[in-house]
Amino acid sequence: QVQLVESGGGLVQAGGSLRLSCAASGSIFSINAMGWYRQGSGKRRELVATITRRGSTNYADSVKGRFTISRDNAKNTVYLQMNSLKPEDAAVYYCNADISTNSGYSFTYWGQGTQVTVSS
Repeated sequence: QVQLVESGGGLVQAGGSLRLSCAASGSIFSINAMGWYRQGSGKRRELVATITRRGSTNYADSVKGRFTISRDNAKNTVYLQMNSLKPEDAAVYYCNADISTNSGYSFTYWGQGTQVTVSS
């Protein structure tokens, strides 16, 4: 079995920073792309950022220049450094990962989500 566990969410004032982490564990052979998505209240889930195994990144326009995605392949962990947070960044943040398991299956796994609240 494979699990993704996020941490690092919380309450922050506008202009502040948070760092989210997402660790994958279980029967993992390899992890390809990893990413962060978010879903605000009453909104659809949207892409925030993705990163390939080699470190190529992609960001939503709304977070470019403020958020940075990174990963530690040795720890099977992806991070999201969020700076200059705005009230509109408030959402539940989910990580996902394209994982090949030791059983030979490939699947996209999701974490349970972590709440980010930004006060104005």
